[in-house]
Amino acid sequence: MANPVSNASAVPSARSAKIVPLPARAPERLVGVGFRCWLAGLSTGDIKCWEDAWNTFSGMLGPENAKTLLLDLSKFVRAVKANAQRDIEISPAGCRSFCRDECLAISIIAACQHGERQALAASVAALIGSDDIGDTLNGAQALAAALRSTNQMLCADSVCPATCALRVQRRRLM
Repeated sequence: MANPVSNASAVPSARSAKIVPLPARAPERLVGVGFRCWLAGLSTGDIKCWEDAWNTFSGMLGPENAKTLLLDLSKFVRAVKANAQRDIEISPAGCRSFCRDECLAISIIAACQHGERQALAASVAALIGSDDIGDTLNGAQALAAALRSTNQMLCADSVCPATCALRVQRRRLM
């Protein structure tokens, strides 16, 4: 089921999340900005979105590592888009903070890297709005492993607790 991506507007809607400042840590920025850029590119077809992702990744990691990581990022984002039962929200390009869905994407990758299974399953389900998380989980695990192989470990504090992700999911169902 293909769902459009909604960009967070300047005036948050009633269901919009509190905006979280862009983390200073490179691994979290790579995941959050990469997720935003790739999803925007898939939704709009605008190559500039993918170029922004390439520039971010290659600027931080070099072109060879960027190429590998962007392939895995693409698989993860495509799985999210293909399995989402709701609109995935992203902030506009260049925004210096992350919205709730971008934070959930960061949480998913961090949970994969730190073996936080309960938080991982809850975050994936909250992000896509479904309990059918298999394909999205596979894409997340591949991206998490690729990031780990380039020494890009997300902080354990970036994992959204399972109860937090479950509250997000319940709120969206209401």
